[in-house]
Amino acid sequence: MTIENPVPKQSIWSAPGRFLRQDFLPVLTDLRLAIVLLLLIALFSVSGTVIEQGQTQAFYQSNYPEHPALFGFLTWKVILTLGLDHVYRTWWFLALLILFGTAITACSFTRQLPALKTARGWKFYDEPRQFEKLALSAELDNGSVNFLNQLLQNRRYKIFQETDDILYARKGIVGRIGPIVVHIGIIIILLGSIWGVMTGFVAQEMVPSGNTFQVKNIIEAGPWAAGQIPKDLSLRVNRFWIDYTSSGGIDQFYSDMSVLDNQGKEVDRKTIFVNEPLRYHGVTFYQTDWGISAVRVRVNNSPIFQIPMAQLNTNNSGRIWGTWIPTKPDLSAGVSLLAKDLQGMLLIYDATGKLVDTVRAGMSTQVNGVTLKILDVIGSTGLQIKADPGIPVVYTGFALLMLGVSMSYFSHSQIWALQKDGHLYVGGKTNRAQVAFELEVLEILDQLSSQPNDRFAGDTTEAIANQS
Repeated sequence: MTIENPVPKQSIWSAPGRFLRQDFLPVLTDLRLAIVLLLLIALFSVSGTVIEQGQTQAFYQSNYPEHPALFGFLTWKVILTLGLDHVYRTWWFLALLILFGTAITACSFTRQLPALKTARGWKFYDEPRQFEKLALSAELDNGSVNFLNQLLQNRRYKIFQETDDILYARKGIVGRIGPIVVHIGIIIILLGSIWGVMTGFVAQEMVPSGNTFQVKNIIEAGPWAAGQIPKDLSLRVNRFWIDYTSSGGIDQFYSDMSVLDNQGKEVDRKTIFVNEPLRYHGVTFYQTDWGISAVRVRVNNSPIFQIPMAQLNTNNSGRIWGTWIPTKPDLSAGVSLLAKDLQGMLLIYDATGKLVDTVRAGMSTQVNGVTLKILDVIGSTGLQIKADPGIPVVYTGFALLMLGVSMSYFSHSQIWALQKDGHLYVGGKTNRAQVAFELEVLEILDQLSSQPNDRFAGDTTEAIANQS
């Protein structure tokens, strides 16, 4: 019986490791992959800005019809199928962020950290031939390592000296740390974005002036957003009003809002308007829209009635709100009331559609044999409520990104020196600002050339004093 040699366990278990190191990791750390991923993320981010997010299917059917399709392919079906109506919450967009973050992390561990480790280490050159491979080198008949040491210290180099004849100096190591900080900043931005998508929410509320509400109309929410939605507080719109221009256009609209705890006690209050929201415990309330919610009327000497008003379909030719006001107790007769803003005329039509009268708030008119008085038109404020716990993380990432970019502008410069057989060998290299480094080295060489050899001519400090 022949027994075949079994495959060693080490080769079985090391196969996945070899695959990761030799096949997958080089692809993951390839700069071209990072560029492609970054371009895809930017492209879909732009699409999420251009295409309205979180709208109804009817909205997309109306604005992105199949015939004719926008750009020949972009229809409402394409938008809904690909999730372009909620780009930032789709699985494939999150997968792009995770893959890009993984690539950046792998690059940091396989390239940037080893490069930093190499830069932090040093080695001495003890043979003249070693200076030939440097980008900039020179051989001097006079000068000394000790004098060079003092010159480099004056230029803020960090000195490493093994003996009086061998020297290594460097400065700008922060320039090697900069790319790592940039990568950390990018990773933190990605993590903050993902955290915001998973835990944030967006809600919309249309609240009549004087009403109290709780956040319930959630239109977008991450799978972990339940803890962010405020449940133990409510908000009251104390007053809503609009400032108009002299020509009758809307200048600004305002909402005086109070935050109430679960006992109804006011814990915060602020008047908000466009670009000036209310922020409370990580939730932001934006003023985004307005409307007309009701009209308060009196028929003859009746009690005051508050009758709701609804926005009418005008086929995008303007916004008009309307309601029907009964003029008889049995509701057998009545008039229609139309309004387009909170300060303009209110139009009154009879049952046949004929314009009966125009009035303003506070005015009375005679219709159907009764006195109809319009006491007030009640506005409603449109609020967008958002919570994004990832924003502080994203801002931290951007701060680190800018810091890392600034650090990367520092040049990492290195200089070696060897004094042997009556000659001084000096050489150096840098990773950027090559011309400035060459000028610096030439200036140092000029100072060394003009200094008598301190082994025979006396004190180094005195020679430096003469140079200055």
